[in-house]
Amino acid sequence: MNKVPLTARGAAKLREELNHLKTVVRPKIIAAIAEARAHGDLKENAEYHAAREQQGFTEGRIKELEAKLARAEIIDVTTLNPGGKVVFGATVELEDIESGESVTYQIVGEDEANIKEGLISITSPIARALIGKREGDVATVQAPGGVKEFEVCSVKYI
Repeated sequence: MNKVPLTARGAAKLREELNHLKTVVRPKIIAAIAEARAHGDLKENAEYHAAREQQGFTEGRIKELEAKLARAEIIDVTTLNPGGKVVFGATVELEDIESGESVTYQIVGEDEANIKEGLISITSPIARALIGKREGDVATVQAPGGVKEFEVCSVKYI
C-alpha cells in the first residue's frame, strides 16, 4: 500500500468530514429510510429510493475518506527544518518574471489541493518545478500555455 503525503491541516479536514458524515448525515438518512418505510409499499416509494441512494453515496464517501486516512503519511510542516528549501507543505510566494504578478501557493497532497485557496498538488507542474528551490532561485515551469518562469520570493513553513 503506497503512502500518500497529507498535511496535518488536510488530515484534520478529512477527519472532520468523516466525523460529520458518521455522526450527523448517517443518522439523518437512517431516520429518512425508517420514515419512508412507514409509508408502506416500497416499490413505488420515491422517498425510500431517494434515501437509499443518498445512503449509498454517503457510505461510499465514508469508505473513501477512511481509505485516504489509512494511506496518509501526515507531515507537519511546522516541525520540518529543510533549511529554506521548498519542500512538501511549504508556503511559497512567487513572482512571475514576465508579468511581475505575485502569487502564493502551499504545496499539499493531491486530496487537499484547491487552486482557489492557493493549495497546489505536489504532483502539479508548478510544485515539481519548485521542489528544492530556495529564496531568490528561478523555477522554470512547463505549463500547458508554454514555459513560465517564477522567482521564489519567500519560503515559509506554517
